[in-house]
Amino acid sequence: TCFHSATSISESVVDDWIEAYKNDRDMALLDLINFFIQCSGCKGVVSGEMFRNMQNSEIIRRMTEEFDEDSGDYPLTMAGPLWKKFKGSFCEFIAVLVRQCQYSIIYDEYLMDTVISLLTGLSDSQVRAFRHTSTLAAMKLMTALVNVALNLSINMDNTQRQYETERNKNVAKRANDRLELLLQKRKELQENQDEIENMMNAIFKGVFVHRYRDAIAEIRAITIEEIGMWMKLYSDAFLNDSYLKYVGWTMHDKQGEVRLKCLTALQGLYYNRELNTRLELFTSRFKDRIVSMTLDKEYDVAVQAIKLLTLVLHTDEVLSPEDCESVYHLVYSAHRPVAIAAGEFLFKKLFSTREPEEEGAPKRRGRQSPNANLIKTTVFFFLESELHEHAAYLVDSLWESGADLLKDWECMTSLLLDDPVPGEEALTDRQETALIEIMLCTVRQAAECHPPVGRGTGKRVMTAKEKKTQLDDRTRMTELFAVTLPPLLAKYSIDTEKVTNLLQLPQFFDLDIYTTGRLEKHLEALLRQIREIVEKHTDIEVLEVCSKTYHALCNDEFTIFNRVDIARSQLLDEMVDKFNRLLEDFLQEGEEPDDDDAYQVLSTLKRITAFHNAHDLSQWDLFSSNFKLLNTGIENGDMPEQIVVHALQCTHYVVLWHLAKVSEGSHRKEELVSLRKQMRMFCLMCQRYLTNVNTTVKEQAFTILCDVLLVFSHQMVSGGREQLEPLVYSPDDSLQTELLSFILHHVFIDQDDDNCSTDGQQDDEAAKIEALHKRRNLLAAYCKLIIYNVVEMNTGADIFKQYMRYYNDYGDIIKETMSKTRQIDKIQCAKTLILSLQQLFHEMLSELGTGFDRSSSAFCGIKELARRFSLTFGLDQVKTRDAIAMLHKDGIEFAFKEPSPQGEGNPPLHLAFLDILSEFSSKLMRQDKRTVHMYLERFMTFQMALQRDDCWLPLISYRNSLQAGGDDDTMSVVSGYSSRGSSVRSKKTKAATPTATVAAAKRKLPEGSYSTRVWNTQVTWMLAQRQQEEVRQQQERAMNYAKLRTNLQQAIRRGTGLMEEDEEPIVEDVMMSSEGRMEDLNEGMDFDTMDIDLDSSLGREDSP
Repeated sequence: TCFHSATSISESVVDDWIEAYKNDRDMALLDLINFFIQCSGCKGVVSGEMFRNMQNSEIIRRMTEEFDEDSGDYPLTMAGPLWKKFKGSFCEFIAVLVRQCQYSIIYDEYLMDTVISLLTGLSDSQVRAFRHTSTLAAMKLMTALVNVALNLSINMDNTQRQYETERNKNVAKRANDRLELLLQKRKELQENQDEIENMMNAIFKGVFVHRYRDAIAEIRAITIEEIGMWMKLYSDAFLNDSYLKYVGWTMHDKQGEVRLKCLTALQGLYYNRELNTRLELFTSRFKDRIVSMTLDKEYDVAVQAIKLLTLVLHTDEVLSPEDCESVYHLVYSAHRPVAIAAGEFLFKKLFSTREPEEEGAPKRRGRQSPNANLIKTTVFFFLESELHEHAAYLVDSLWESGADLLKDWECMTSLLLDDPVPGEEALTDRQETALIEIMLCTVRQAAECHPPVGRGTGKRVMTAKEKKTQLDDRTRMTELFAVTLPPLLAKYSIDTEKVTNLLQLPQFFDLDIYTTGRLEKHLEALLRQIREIVEKHTDIEVLEVCSKTYHALCNDEFTIFNRVDIARSQLLDEMVDKFNRLLEDFLQEGEEPDDDDAYQVLSTLKRITAFHNAHDLSQWDLFSSNFKLLNTGIENGDMPEQIVVHALQCTHYVVLWHLAKVSEGSHRKEELVSLRKQMRMFCLMCQRYLTNVNTTVKEQAFTILCDVLLVFSHQMVSGGREQLEPLVYSPDDSLQTELLSFILHHVFIDQDDDNCSTDGQQDDEAAKIEALHKRRNLLAAYCKLIIYNVVEMNTGADIFKQYMRYYNDYGDIIKETMSKTRQIDKIQCAKTLILSLQQLFHEMLSELGTGFDRSSSAFCGIKELARRFSLTFGLDQVKTRDAIAMLHKDGIEFAFKEPSPQGEGNPPLHLAFLDILSEFSSKLMRQDKRTVHMYLERFMTFQMALQRDDCWLPLISYRNSLQAGGDDDTMSVVSGYSSRGSSVRSKKTKAATPTATVAAAKRKLPEGSYSTRVWNTQVTWMLAQRQQEEVRQQQERAMNYAKLRTNLQQAIRRGTGLMEEDEEPIVEDVMMSSEGRMEDLNEGMDFDTMDIDLDSSLGREDSP
């Protein structure tokens, strides 16, 4: 019986088999043998005669010969819900079988001997299905026997104890009969134990020792998983170095799934602290390997390695400080499961020693709480790790294991506000800064309930419990920080970094608490502190976070809106009035503004710009004042750099807020006209600043100009906003030229040339990285203009040609731009790519002259760039067919465009470009190669076709690249035919194709510049050559066909071997070597040929 059912094997089925075994053990055992054979996917059946007269090795050989399988799949590897449950049912059957037979049948020296012998033989088979299935069965059989041995051991201990108790009784009370029975029982148990041990030894030495090194990873994983079970179940017998060494050795396995099984097996052992003493030698020997596996390339393995080391922490002084540090830094890993596991390790190592609280004593709070020292430890760890920008990652890593500690905000604020008790060391300024950053990260994590950027795994639906926890945490944090935030801001008001982090806290508040909790006075205190900070600071980061905090508090859904809105309006009124007064004095004619005036204007302008980013300041007409300031800067040329930068940014915000208002409003004509006028004036102003002597100003003008052109491009009318069409602005040719020139002169430069961006600190790596980041942003801004068709796509040629030279700096941006432009217009993108190659070719000619060497680095660089461009077209030739054809057309025209300076008879000036163009030939479809070849011939003279000098090699190699794979141009893509009718139709196509192809080429391709007489002579000569070649190929084909048919008929008549279907490899060889010959072969055969999947056959007969 073969159990393919997905349901569990019931004990009643096993009981029926046991009953059958008692009646006729040979027939029952034969059923069991066939069960194992058929579970391997073999359709062969072991007959009673085979069972009686043949050895196991002979039976297995016969089953191997009868292994009739169309694919490499077998039950253990098949897909589908039915087969997914097969493995569990199969393993359960073996466990139930041994459990039901453990008291009598397994000791009959027949059943187990036969089964173990069969499974041992199958596990040594070269057929993967046999080896995999029998190894699983043998390992599960071993596990079941381990359970039997464990039960026997327990019974023997109980019997021995009963015997000792009875023997120690007085002679008068001692029962001799009972003593004899106990002795007899102990003897039987000992005999059974010996037999079980023999069976286990047979399986271990016959199967495990060989299969734990099997070529198949799944088989190796099975053996390691089961040996872990043996050591866990019966540690007295198996938990020793003789067995542990196999797990230790296999931790070096090449496959991640096997290494993973090693770690999970060890976790089961280290979890039981009573077993730690037996693992000491193993731990000392393989500890370094386990530590190194925390950096495994398979993240699942790394996670389990960290979890194993967390269990090893129970053993004193096993892990050195260096070992622990190698795990600590993983809390900053981008892979969240690894970071969470490392966080648990860190928490147990550093925070497991909590001060015990005395019973009955009042609970200590604030800096007196038990968490105070643990929070300090967290701060110390964060500072020592020297990754100060990654506090959010540290908090996320510790969140699951130490959320209660991290949400003790009362203790954190107490550490910051309260004075230290006598004998306690106060936090340093650096430690306070770190604590505030960690506190902000914990508040964000509790309020948003998702990992930081770069570590998330997509949106996850929160459970009801998680939502309740989130609401409770927001309420608690708001109640606490509403009271403590104003004094914190007052204490650290002059510290930029601390204030920046503290001011972000209100963004996560539940603002209803201010009203329901009667905390309005604390809101007033908060607003006063924010106002004072705005007046004290000029740092743009502080001002922007103040602006965002006002924006968060000014939510009209809450009752506090009016109170906050009034405070905001008062602040903005004062700032704008001050700015207008200062500006009037600053721009007054005839007076030279001093540095103090410039500073006052700049600081006020910074504040206004920071607030205009998040708030609509349209009512204060900032456009006129800023435009006047910018215009004065253009006329006088002595405006301070930062004033111009912030004036440009502020004016940009004015235009964008005006657009937002127009988009949402009634679209009155006067508003559209006003916005259109403002936008165009501003664009002209930015264009004028592109020629400023100051690099920072130019970069700001360029960035803003790109943003404005993108916002006001033709895309703005999409989505039913046709009424905004008067606002659409397209850059003229002069502006496009200036933008492109800026990119070429400020982005595509060597690092050492960028002196302005690095402020003279060329050796400062951080400054270099910052400068590169700025240049990448500039390039990305311009590439967006290309992608959204704001500027002409062909301007991208100047960008694309830099792909190889600046690959490390901008390769990803340029490649993505090419990809996007190809999605928009494949043909225009191809024309742009070939244009970039032509530009490089011109530059090379200007530098090296017409007699350049094609092996020069410049030419090879262009050729390599063409190869890279070719790779970007992908493998789907149908999608890129027209684009590739157009690319070849433009390339051919460019190659023959300029005649040779030496006169007639010499190659055209750009002929070497064909060598570059040949890099794209592989992307042409077969029929298109013929068409392109015909187009190439239109530019060639009869004499050109006969030239063989080195200077003509580009033409020769390009023609060869078009003819490669396309000699038999009468066929398109033939995938093989299996019927006579198909080949007949194909031959009809052959007969008509040559003329049709020439005719099609004449119709489709544009007229050349040569005379009709030369063209006709050329075609006549080419066709004559081709006809001779076709005659020669037909003769070869006929000879090969005759030999092939003879060999094939002999193979069919022979008809002997392992499998009759395998007698067709010669047909497959022919199919792989020549599609054309396969057609002729099919025409002469009256039966269909079969495709044999040899890969599948090889897959199931791999060597162990």
